[in-house]
Amino acid sequence: MGGESISEVVASDHSAHTTGDIVLSSTGWRTHMASDGTGLRKLDPALAPVTSALGVLGSPGFAAYSGIMLIGKPRPGETVVVGDASGPVGSLVGQLAKMAGARAVGIADGPAACHHIQGELGFDAAIDHRMPALPERLARACARGIDIYFENVGSGPIWNAVLPLLNGFGRVPVCGLSGQYSGEGAAVGFNGLAQTLREVASKSLILRGFVNAEFVDTHHEQFLRTVSAGIADGRIRYREEITDGLENAPKAFVEMLEGRTLGKALICVAP
Repeated sequence: MGGESISEVVASDHSAHTTGDIVLSSTGWRTHMASDGTGLRKLDPALAPVTSALGVLGSPGFAAYSGIMLIGKPRPGETVVVGDASGPVGSLVGQLAKMAGARAVGIADGPAACHHIQGELGFDAAIDHRMPALPERLARACARGIDIYFENVGSGPIWNAVLPLLNGFGRVPVCGLSGQYSGEGAAVGFNGLAQTLREVASKSLILRGFVNAEFVDTHHEQFLRTVSAGIADGRIRYREEITDGLENAPKAFVEMLEGRTLGKALICVAP
């Protein structure tokens, strides 16, 4: 199973790494790994909690930054709607939008998630997509329409609610499709291709998929500076849910996919 981890170097004959170093690397799900040093990034625990390198200052955080700042490009007074807003990507998207002067409206899964993004993270509004009348509730929260919709879900009902509200020249960064990862998304009937394309054409909408690798060389350092500064001055907050034991990783992984995790889900393999 692929994935990144934060690890301690327990033995080394490599010139760049010594015993006791804390590193970020793509180890996959395991307790130990031998490495030739390729791809290891040394972390400084004095600068930030090392767990942040897997979340707000790691791949999820960079996905949020790339999608909203480089593709969405929010402007003061615009309305940004975020799918799966309580996860590690969506929660940062909304906060970056607020830092840019935009309104942030989060779509989340259940009352606890909605309270988290509005009460703790400062979103302007939170919409529980499980409650009835989603289109009407979203329209009330976005009285001036939607300028940016950050797509994290790939859900037909949510897209149906968002699409009519998109303003001219609206931007849709497509980051993830969490609503389809379980295989259940296909069962939710959605045949809105014709309507979607009509709206794209008539409103000059931009739908742009992306992966982090596109922007690493040119924007990763700026991402680290921006988000680190936001954390330091309190404008950016984040949550981590840590499960003990590698044997519990599958259960925690499923709970994350089902939207039962607030913030970044992490597994503690060893102290």
